[in-house]
Amino acid sequence: MRKYENLVIVKPTFTAEEIQASIKAIEETITSNGGEIITTDSMGMRKLAYPIEKNERGYYHVIYYTVAPSAITEIERRFRINEDMLRFVTIKYDTNREVIAFDKMVEKAQKKATLAAAPAKEEVTKEETTEAAPATEEVVVEETVVVEETTVAAE
Repeated sequence: MRKYENLVIVKPTFTAEEIQASIKAIEETITSNGGEIITTDSMGMRKLAYPIEKNERGYYHVIYYTVAPSAITEIERRFRINEDMLRFVTIKYDTNREVIAFDKMVEKAQKKATLAAAPAKEEVTKEETTEAAPATEEVVVEETVVVEETTVAAE
């Protein structure tokens, strides 16, 4: 099993749900051909370097995975058929140096995913605590401290 990276650009005319469904279909193409997805990195909507099919923007998504080399031709064939994608690129990591770089990129993407998930969990716990407990002096003290910190940082 070799390590691969796919950068896909999905059409920007889709809604958020359609984009996620398209990405799920892309990931399913990889897994149905024996691939194992290690991690993904959603880069979001970005401006293209040049217009593709009259689109100025595109939704960028990176998929890191391992698969047998013989399956790549089928995966790329299905990508070419997929009309939801504007472009894709497949990168193979073969040498030791490339594999080390691949592992570092995977680690970075996993950290980014955990950091993106962590604030969402913190917001939920903050909302739960504020809803569960009525406003007390303690909350006011915390707000005062935050104001003082921002004042110090501004100076």
